[in-house]
Formats: sequence, structure tokens, C-alpha cells
Amino acid sequence: MSELEKALQERILILDGAMGTMLQRYKFSEEDFRGERFKNFHKSVKGNNDLLSLTQPKAIAEVHFKYFEAGADIVETNTFSGTTIAMADYNMEDLVYELNYESAKIAKEVAISFTEKNPAKPRFVAGAIGPTNKTASMSPNVNDPGFRAISFEELRVAYKQQAEALIDGGVDMLLVETVFDTLNAKAALFAIEEIKEERNLDIPVMISGTITDASGRTLSGQTAEAFLISVSHIPLLSVGFNCALGAKQLTPHLEAIARRTQLAISAYPNAGLPNAFGEYDESPQQMALQIKEYLDKNLINIIGGCCGTTPEHIKAIAELASAYKPRPFHYKKSVTA
Repeated sequence: MSELEKALQERILILDGAMGTMLQRYKFSEEDFRGERFKNFHKSVKGNNDLLSLTQPKAIAEVHFKYFEAGADIVETNTFSGTTIAMADYNMEDLVYELNYESAKIAKEVAISFTEKNPAKPRFVAGAIGPTNKTASMSPNVNDPGFRAISFEELRVAYKQQAEALIDGGVDMLLVETVFDTLNAKAALFAIEEIKEERNLDIPVMISGTITDASGRTLSGQTAEAFLISVSHIPLLSVGFNCALGAKQLTPHLEAIARRTQLAISAYPNAGLPNAFGEYDESPQQMALQIKEYLDKNLINIIGGCCGTTPEHIKAIAELASAYKPRPFHYKKSVTA
């Protein structure tokens, strides 16, 4: 049994909070994003948070440090947009391997330093694989419903490049997250299975969908149960939801999948719903109080925070979760391992 599986059996694991929320605190300028290396780059790069792993690595390491210090067992790499598809917005497709590799390395170094200080609480790194800014299931053009901006094959190739770099950089697991289109996610999962077979490797895979509104469906129209069923053929460590909703609004969707799977379940909701200015107002205590319902109902194995959450939120959640036992689960491993 791996260190990760052992930890999951023993306790509810704490995932980190929002990377973007923390980076906003630094108020980085265009020059900060560019650094010396991209000083004369032909296009604006402000807002390309993944690039900060190359130009402001100390800040990225500091964010990971703060989340581990707050009680996180797992931090996510700074690679939410780390595909050639998403990086095309900045004409930085050729940096994808380096961005993912360096992001994984930064997070892993911080994780190792914490594990060495307290071997009884090993720390882990999840390679974050975001949804890209394109959808394979739907047309972006209302006048041409048959049109697709991206193909399954293009997604598979892009995700494979990202996943290989994350693995090479030392991540302990891969997290296909914020899934709004399950076809995109299937391309990522397919690519990961290819890598596992080619390298004779059985790296744990987490998947996290996002319910986009009160209808209880993903953007591509799936219910929580349909999302679960459509990815259940893949060997997974965990399935769950993140983003879009606050903790309270996410509860019924976690209940829906908890009744129907033996996999571990993860949740990392937003700090409530955004206000009129797009900001998140929910305090750590308010959020923890809502997450108590997940714990009382024995719904989860991994809990963290998404948009608007900070180390203070993670600390409050970690303190609360430490008094509860994890939900029983079965890790569905690859048959080739």
C-alpha cells in the first residue's frame, strides 16, 4: 500500500485552497509576469498565472508553503492552464513542457521539506490538469451547432504532453479538475492511461467535475450521476466536484455520487458564491460550518477549497475534519499495474 493510500485510509485528507486568490495578493504587474526572460515578449502576459512558475518561482513556492502550513496534505501544481490549447492565448505553446515540469518540481520540493519535518504526516503533490478553454461536446457558434472548436484527438495530444511533464516533475497523483465537458475529461483520462501503459506506471488519478448552476448539471448537460457513470470505466482514486458553487450548494451533488460509488470522494467548493464584484465573501468559519454537513453525513475523503479560499479557510477546514473518520472507499487500480 502506498503512502497516499495509507493516509487516505487513516484520515480525511486536506487539499489546498485557491492558487489564483493567493497570487492576486501579490499584485504582480506586467513586468513581474514577464521577468527578465520574457522582458521583450511580443504579447501581454499579465494574467498568465502558470508563467509565474518560471518568472516568480519563489511566490509559487510560498503559496504552497502557506497551504501546507495551514494543514494541507495535498497541494496542486500551478498548472491549471498548462496545455498548448490554453497557452495559445499567449503564444506560449512551446513552453508547456517546461511550465508543467517546473511547477511540479517547485511543489514537490516544498512537500518534501514538510514531510521531512514530520514523517508521520506525509505531504503530496497533485498535478493539476484544467479543462482548457475549449469544449469538445458543444459548438461555440449558435448558428452552427455541428461545429467543434477542438477535436478529441487534439485534446488527447495536449493532455498527454501536460501529464508527462507533470509526472517527470515528480507529482504523486494527477488531478483532472473543473470538468465542465466530460468529453474533454475523457481525452485527458485516455492520455493518462496511454502514459501509464507506455511507462508501466500506476499513478493515482483524481477527477473533479464542476456543477455550473442550480440545475445540478455540468455545462455540457450532465447530472452528477451521469458524470460519475461516464468516467467509471477508468481506474480512479477519487471522483468529486469543485468550483462554481459554495459548500452548501454542493451538498446534494456529493450525496448523489456518494450513494453510487465505492471510490474516494473529493470536494473543494468556492468560498460561497461571488458577490456583484466577483469577489468571495464567505469567511473561513462560515465555510467550515457548511462543510461540517459533509463530515456529519460521511460523504468525503478529500476536502479543500477553490475560488476565494485562502490558507485561513484551509486551516479552519483541517481543524474541523481532524475529528472525523474518512468515508470507506475502494481504490480502483489499473489492471496492468
